[in-house]
Amino acid sequence: MAQEKTKKNFGVWFREILDKAEIIDYRFPVKGFGCWMPYGFKIRKWTISLLRQLLDETGHEEVLFPSLIPETLLEKESSHIKGFENEVFWATKGGRKRLEVKLALRPTSETVMTPMINLWVRSHTGLPKKVYQIGSIYRYETKATTPLIRVREVTTFKEAFTFHASLEDADNQVKEAIEVYKNFFDKLCIPYMLSERPEFDKFPGALYTMAFDTVFPDGKSLQIGTVHNLGQSFAKAFDATFETIDGKQEFFYQTSYGISERAIAALIAIHGDSHGLILPPVVAPIQVIVVPITYKDVAEEVIVKCKKITETLRTAGFRVEIDLRNDLTPGSKYYEWEMRGVPIRVELGPRDLKANVVTIVRRDTLERFNKNESELISTITDLLCDIEGSLRKKAWGQFEKHLHTTLSIDEAKKLLNNKAGIVTLPWCGKSDCGLKIEEQTNGKTLGAPKETQAQGNCPICGSKATNIIRLARSY
Repeated sequence: MAQEKTKKNFGVWFREILDKAEIIDYRFPVKGFGCWMPYGFKIRKWTISLLRQLLDETGHEEVLFPSLIPETLLEKESSHIKGFENEVFWATKGGRKRLEVKLALRPTSETVMTPMINLWVRSHTGLPKKVYQIGSIYRYETKATTPLIRVREVTTFKEAFTFHASLEDADNQVKEAIEVYKNFFDKLCIPYMLSERPEFDKFPGALYTMAFDTVFPDGKSLQIGTVHNLGQSFAKAFDATFETIDGKQEFFYQTSYGISERAIAALIAIHGDSHGLILPPVVAPIQVIVVPITYKDVAEEVIVKCKKITETLRTAGFRVEIDLRNDLTPGSKYYEWEMRGVPIRVELGPRDLKANVVTIVRRDTLERFNKNESELISTITDLLCDIEGSLRKKAWGQFEKHLHTTLSIDEAKKLLNNKAGIVTLPWCGKSDCGLKIEEQTNGKTLGAPKETQAQGNCPICGSKATNIIRLARSY
């Protein structure tokens, strides 16, 4: 089994789980680049499938754009490239020939999406246009890399881009994107806090940025999703216009929003325990594992029954597998499937066969109980639903323990030094004071809620608070 997950040893626990559950391997000889292993890739597949479903249902269309962006395109949006200038990977040669124009491995795709959509949509009748792609982005991360969390190739980056005829429509799209993300994280049973990033930390080129943050067991926060209202900044940079209803030319209003494999890191970190992964049923590659417990005289009969149970559950729509390996004991099989986070284990041995029952074990609590075979489908259905609800309730309970409010800079600094989670202070809303709060607490500013009733005074300038500021030690 994995060691116990605690605040102090969380980093060691996390890497051990990635290894033992065969999620992703970072022994690749380029730092910050990893290889998804088969089981981890299946988790990735089901996570992406959920996200695709939510986007498709809200009118988004999937596309795929090139990974290389000419420097001439990237430079057109000066504030954007300034925000990424220290993180861009550059291709400077083709074979042995030096390229006339350097090519950037995309750090994000606003600068390539905007001019291309401008070729596709020429009139207001084609708006709104909502597209998304899922692929890799590349950033030369200068800090220490952390598996799935801070990497140089983000292999599971979903970036959506939308184009609108008015700022109001773009604002409404931001609201829709936020609801899509809320549904996504709720299905993964991942708790979150939604904040507007401060002016000094918003996405380069955006009017404003809304961000989702969660808290890991070690008390550090992780940004797991962002939504940006880009206004007309990129459209003006690329002269991207459409014909309005009265025949005039107007610049597009745009939004963009992204989620990466950090969502998978979060579901591993938040739900897992000393036995390994605990996967929400919606993204579990195997929702039910059937384990025969065989003895020589009844082995064949037990296996036949287990195969029948497997087929019955599969026909009912569950993702189910049967473990027929002869070289492992039942205990070894239990260890492996618990490590991989399979939500439900069904065991069948000679006694179960004789009594016409099956033994069911739920992964989240390791509770064992017997059920008649005739009740199996309804029991599994109800149990998967209950596991999802239980994981969500437990995760939110732990998250709320990491939320703290104070009026004092010193108290905030003490909480953050102890990695207590997210700390809230009153704030006047001025960037200068926000930066000083960040500096004096040694925290990372997460931002503020869109609307709130603040109490107290700004601890920097002493003026009446107009909002609150959220801080954390972050990844």
